[in-house]
Formats: sequence, structure tokens, C-alpha cells
Amino acid sequence: MSKQSIGIHHITAIVGHPQENVDFYAGVLGLRLVKQTVNFDDPKTYHLYFGNEGGKPGTIITFFPWPGAYRGKIGDGQVGVTSYVVPKGAFAFWEKRLDQFHISYSKMQRFGEEYLEFDDPHGLHVEIVEREEGENNTWSVGGVTPDVAIKGFGGATLLSANPEKTAELLESVMGLTKVGVDGDIVRFRASGDIGNIIDLKGTSIGRGQMGVGTVHHIAWRAKDDQDQLDWKQHIEKNGYGVTPVQDRNYFNAIYFKEHGEILFEIATDPPGFAHDESEETMGTSLMLPAQYEPHREKIEHALIPIEVKGVK
Repeated sequence: MSKQSIGIHHITAIVGHPQENVDFYAGVLGLRLVKQTVNFDDPKTYHLYFGNEGGKPGTIITFFPWPGAYRGKIGDGQVGVTSYVVPKGAFAFWEKRLDQFHISYSKMQRFGEEYLEFDDPHGLHVEIVEREEGENNTWSVGGVTPDVAIKGFGGATLLSANPEKTAELLESVMGLTKVGVDGDIVRFRASGDIGNIIDLKGTSIGRGQMGVGTVHHIAWRAKDDQDQLDWKQHIEKNGYGVTPVQDRNYFNAIYFKEHGEILFEIATDPPGFAHDESEETMGTSLMLPAQYEPHREKIEHALIPIEVKGVK
């Protein structure tokens, strides 16, 4: 059985104060808060999802906010950089916007593309790149209009404890195409038009430590439940241990750790984020999994109130 990944479904990271998280990703980057819910394993912790207007796979970044928790260390076994893609010609807008919010950034080139690199308030490494691929994001907020808005993921840079084994997995198991090498970065491309570029650092930078300011896992897309089961069988046949299917309410998920110590997930595109609230109201209320609904009052009391400023 041969499989070929469409690309990234979502990326999940650990951050600090939830309001600072909302202010940056919704207020500065102009993403839509598409879901307020809680960590399935720790209902006193938010699980916040940001993406394009419809919350489509390939645009979703999710966060577990741990206010006051210890700072992590970005390193091997993690996603080192999350890349966002914007329309061609949008760089001038984003440089001005980052200046407006007093966010330091630098410019760099990789594989002939120019990037704006900066950190979020909790230390996650983020970059913006212009590309033609991918549909425009129609969400308009705070001066971020569709002609300059973040479309979704451009991709990610992986930091591996075993780059050769991770490269083998990406190409031979996940079905990505090797594009080329630039310095110590190897580039791979998935078949989709967004969240499709994976850069792999070919040298170790030292083991990472999970905590605030680090990525917890990267999730890849499965078209539906059957496609996910096919992926599970395919990955297991290639010698990896894969978890049983987990119901995450907005998608089903399976997990495995690759040989470079990065936690991979494969998540289904359906059912999406509008199945427990309308697309128009997504992200405006705290939505709880059924098992936690009887404890809503207690959970709401434990969570720090958040608001998306500037959105009516």
C-alpha cells in the first residue's frame, strides 16, 4: 500500500497566559478563534484553536495555555518553526504590522524564498512567507484584510534527534517528495496546496524540553475515517507503534512517535468545528465534550476568562 500525505492538519503548542495567546494570534496575526474548548485529559486547561474563517485543516494552530508554567526549550524532537503563508505582495503590510505592535523580526532567505521571522509572546518561533498557492482567507479583523491575511500554514521546520531516519519517514512512509537541500536544511513537499512544505534540519541542536513556548505535536491530514485507518495500517507495517483511534470531537486522531522523537498525529478532516455550533458563532462560547458538560460550572470557574478584542 502506497500513501501520500496531503500535508499538515494542525499544529499544537504549549503557551502561557491564555489572553496573551488570544491577543497575539487573533489580535496581531488576525487569525480567527474558531474553538474554545478544554484539554480532554485536563479539563481545567483550555484548548484553543485558531485558523481561517472556516477553520479548515491546514490552517489550524491549537494551544494548551499553562499560565505560570515552566518555560520549555526548543530542540530536537520538536517542530522548531511554524511557517505561515500569505498572498504575494503582503510582506510590506506584515512588516508594518509587526512594527506597529513592537514585535522584533528579521528577514532571511531559504530555498529562494524570503521569510519574516519572529517569536510569539511565549517564545514559539514563527515565520511568514509569500506564496501563490492556497486560497485566500476571507476573515477580516483589525485591519487584516483578505488580500494580506494569513492563508494558513506554509509548513514547518522539524528538529530531529535522528534527521536521517526522519527524512526516510517523510519520503518513504509519509509520501512527501524531496525538493532539495539548502545548507543543512532538507525540503520536502506534500501533495496539498497549503501546509505542504516541510523543512528538516539536518544537524542536531540538542534535545528539546517540553514546556511553555514549545510545540507539542504536528498533525497530518486524513481525508476521512477510512483513510485514517489505512494510514494506521501503513505506518504500523513500516515498524511504528500507533495508538488506537482517539475521538477528539472535531476530528479523530491517531498518534505515533517517529525515530527523531517528534510526536506525529494523523487527524481526519471531518467533522470539523461547526458541528457543535454554527460556523457564524464558532469560537464565541466555551464548548465542552459531552463527558464534561455536567461539570461546566466548575470548569468555567477554573478557567481564566478570555476575549477576542476588536471583533463584534
